[in-house]
Formats: sequence, C-alpha cells, structure tokens
Amino acid sequence: MSAQLPVAGPAEVRRAALRLVRADGRAFAGVLALNVLAAAAGLVGPWLLGRIIDGVSGARAGGGAGAGMEPATVDRLALVILGCALAQLLLTRAARRTGHRFGERTLARVREDFVERVLALPASVVERAGTGDLTARGTADVALVGTTLRDAGPALLISSAQVLFMLGAVFVLSPVLGGCGVLGLSGIWFATRWYLRRARAAYLAEGAATSEVAEVLAATADGARAVEAFGLQRRRVAASRDALEASRRTRLHTLRLRTVFFPVVEVSYVVPVAGVLLLGGALHAHGAMSLGAVVAATLYLRQLGEPLDQILIQVEQLQSSGASFARVEGLGRAPRTEQARSPAPADDRIDVTGARYSYGRGGEVLRGVDLTVRPGERLAVVGPSGAGKTTLSRLLAGIDAPGSGSVTVGGVPIAGLDPERLRRQVVLVTQEHHVFLGTVRDNLLIAAPAAGDPELWAALAAVGADEWARELPEGLDTGLGPGEHVADGSRAQQLALARVVLADPHTLILDEATALLDPATARHTERALAAVLEGRTVIAIAHRLHTAHDADRVAVMEDGLLTELGTHDDLVAAGGAYAALWRSWHGEREPRDTAGSPPSPRSPTAPPPRRVE
Repeated sequence: MSAQLPVAGPAEVRRAALRLVRADGRAFAGVLALNVLAAAAGLVGPWLLGRIIDGVSGARAGGGAGAGMEPATVDRLALVILGCALAQLLLTRAARRTGHRFGERTLARVREDFVERVLALPASVVERAGTGDLTARGTADVALVGTTLRDAGPALLISSAQVLFMLGAVFVLSPVLGGCGVLGLSGIWFATRWYLRRARAAYLAEGAATSEVAEVLAATADGARAVEAFGLQRRRVAASRDALEASRRTRLHTLRLRTVFFPVVEVSYVVPVAGVLLLGGALHAHGAMSLGAVVAATLYLRQLGEPLDQILIQVEQLQSSGASFARVEGLGRAPRTEQARSPAPADDRIDVTGARYSYGRGGEVLRGVDLTVRPGERLAVVGPSGAGKTTLSRLLAGIDAPGSGSVTVGGVPIAGLDPERLRRQVVLVTQEHHVFLGTVRDNLLIAAPAAGDPELWAALAAVGADEWARELPEGLDTGLGPGEHVADGSRAQQLALARVVLADPHTLILDEATALLDPATARHTERALAAVLEGRTVIAIAHRLHTAHDADRVAVMEDGLLTELGTHDDLVAAGGAYAALWRSWHGEREPRDTAGSPPSPRSPTAPPPRRVE
C-alpha cells in the first residue's frame, strides 16, 4: 500500500474556508444580502394571510356595520402577497446567480492552490504517495469541493436565512407557539449531532479507499506489460478486488449513517406543525389567541420543511465535501521543496562520498558509493538490474538525499539546492515521458518560455525529431493529444529530450532516456545530445553498452557498490565485470583459464573500490 499524503484537520479546514471567503469578501457579502432580502420577502405572505383570516372571521362573528375587513382590502392584500412571492423568486434567483459566480471564482482559487502545492512537493514524496492518491485528490475531491462551493453553499445560505426568519416570525406572533415549534425540532438537533460525530471519519475513510482503488488501477495499467510477462494477472486481480472491497465497505458505512439520519429528520418535520396546531387550537378555544395567528404560525412551520430539507441535504454533502476539502488542503502539510536560497556551488564538480540509501524499511540499495564526476565529463553507469544505478541517478539529481554520506556539487549538497538553482544545475531525464495537451510549441516552451521558432527547431533537430515534426499538418502549431496528433513513445521521448536541450542545464542525467528509441536512433540521439551539450556534464545510466563505449569513463555498479571505474578500453582490457558484460552484449564466448572455467568478473581478493578521478 502507498504512503498516502496528509489530511488537514478540522481547524485547518475552517481556516482555509475563511481564507477563501475573505479573498472574495464583497461577493460573499452580496450573496448574504440577497439571501436575507429573499427570506424577508417570503415572510410577508403568511403574515398577511393571517390578517385576512382574522379580518374575515371578525366580519362573520360581528356581523355589524363596519365590522371585519372590506373585500377591496382583501384584494389589495392578496396582490401584495403575490408581489412579495414574485420578489422572493427574483431575489432568490439573483442570490443563486451571485452565489454560483462566487463559487466558481473560489473553485478556481482552490485549483490554483492545489496545482502550486503539487508542484512544490518533492518528487520523492509524490512517488512514495503514489499517483492514485494525488489523482483522486486532484480530480474527484477538487470536483466535489467545487460542486459544494457552486451549489451547496448558496443553497445552504438561502435555506438558513429562511429558517431563521421563519422561526423569528413565529416567536413574534406568539412566543408560546415559537417555543413549541423549537421544542418539536429538537429531534433534528440530536440526530444531526449523532451524524456529525461519525460522518467526517467515515467520509475520510471512503476517500482514502477511493485513492487506493485509483492507485491499484493506475499501477496495474502502467505495469501491464510486466504483469503479463511475469504472469501476475491473478495477483493484480486479487489486489484490485481487495481495494474494491475496502471501498465498498466504506461506502456502505456512509450509506448506513444516512439511512439512520434522514428518516429521523423527516419524521421530525411533522412534530412542530402538529404541536402548534394542538396548542394553538387550545389557546384559540380559550380566547387567548386569534385564529389568524394560529394559521400564520402553522404555515411558517409548515414552510420550514423545504429549507430544512435543503439544509440537511447540504449538511450531508458538506461532510463529504469537507472530507474532500481536508484531503485537498492536506497537501499543505506535506513536505515541501525548500524555497530558501542555498549557497551557490563553487564549481560544477560532483562528489559522491560514502553515499548510502535505502527505501523505507528495505535493505540498503546503495552501500557506500564514492565517485567524482568532473565538469564536462561524459560518464556512463552500467550494471545489472537492481545494482543501484537508478537510485544513484536520483541522488545525483537531488530528488533524494542520501541516508548517510554526501552528494555535493561545488561543495554544496545537491538535495539542498533551491528548486530554481537545482533545475539550472542538474536535469534528470528518464524513460517515462509525458506529452502535455497542447501544441508541439506548447510542449517545448515549458522548458524555455522565451524561445523563438529557430531555437525550437534547433532543439528538435538536435534530438532527430525535426523530420517528423516538419511533416505535421501545422508544424509547431499541431495539437497533441486525443482527437489530434498522438505522439507515440519514441516521439514523446524525443520531445522530452528537446526540452532538455532548451533548458540548457550544466549537468544532464539520462536514466535510460532513449530506451524507447530503436538502437540506431538512440545512438544518433545520444551523439547529437553530446554534441549539443559539449562542455557540459552528461551522466548516462546505460542499458545499451554503445553508450558506455562512447563515454569518457564507465562506472560499473554491482549490488549497491561501485566496483569498477575507468575508460571503456581500460575496463575491457582489465577482464573484469565490465569486460564480461561487453563480451556478453556482443555475443562473444567467455575466455577460459587453464582449469577450463571462466575467470571471475571480480577477484574476491581484490582491494575495495576507491575514488578515481
């Protein structure tokens, strides 16, 4: 299971929500004002209806001249009721429109903050968390927060204003009936408290389970070829089923909470209405209250049902979106790339001294590596799978810091460089490349926003991509992505390498960066890059030994140790591990000694490896 990213606490979520409100305070105040006016307009109808009932009933009871309310007065009051209903409709519409605009602007801020925080995360943190968790937070969680800001927020404000005004109106009519109505609504209070105590944890668990499903699916899809090659289908299916089962259990738990909460609330709506009718009827029978007051109070409480429904529905959604907001806001807790300015390196020399590294609780992947890379040198790092080559490249690129020992450039720890200086100093290119939605030009300008067309075409030519790029329908302005031109793996690699040329770093680390290219194209690209980056340091993690053949020096990694270091010719002549790899790569038979057995790649009595410069 991946190490999921942090989740913000309730206090942090509240502070973040207040920060969003303050960022667009005028719009929020406008939403509140419109909601208050809409709620006030809705109060007029029941009050005037109560006056009409009292007037008509008085006319019938008195029967004398001048008693009761004139028909013309009744007609005028009815027109006022109609006008207030129309005003409430228009004000509610304006409030919803203003609330939606506020919600969309606020959602844009949430998305921008999310992207900034993701970009500030160290690559190692993102990789350990897994793409599933980050993807779920950036898609489903952010979308749910946006829906709440756009829809639930305005609806909750409108409904809350209506409930407060209606209860206030009942108290104005009769404090006794107001107290009866509030007492009848107490069941909703207890049900809501019971629900809120359990909902946040339940929805956070549901979000975490959803992230795990996304992570399992993403890992299986990305490694589909490996799954097929090693016959891991049943194991991956079992992992997917386990993740889906955990997700199903968390969703059923939140469903059970809702099936208890909502029925209790629905029953509670009837209690205050029945209580006011019974109590009001008894008071009216004893002459302590007019019939119009009883009818008006009953209508107010009866109208509470719809806004209370909206409030409770939104409260339920707020628990889900609050959990999502906590997951989105939780990125603020994650370790961030240090922004403080670090000392400037004295030069471009890279020194690795006694570097050790392990992933989590696993064994050491690097077990004391010593290496010096001279400025402008082309160094190839070779060795069997699992020898520690990729881990060494990550330390050289500053993605990870060694557990012990040091990795420095110009005397400054590489992992301690601020992001801008690190990107100018060292760039790591792997075989995993991404083509962004947009044009070819957009994909290249990421590395050099100020570059013109001549620089872009020169970068494409440097990596052998100018030929196919010129054949595109619109050249540099051709769109890339679904529905447009789809760049396959090799072209995606070439675009990534062209970005490197435009970025113009001093040190370039190629971790099998040409693995998806055919051998001839890969060698041409590597030589072209070497020519373009003349005078700069190039460290290539090589799986094709022609890369090592063309390098100034070759470093051989075995079992987390640097066992050989020298030029290609010297290492082949030494007859050690590199010579064996070279002969194997060329399909040559191993030379045999007089005893008839192949020589050991490395003598067990050989001295330990030492730094070679």
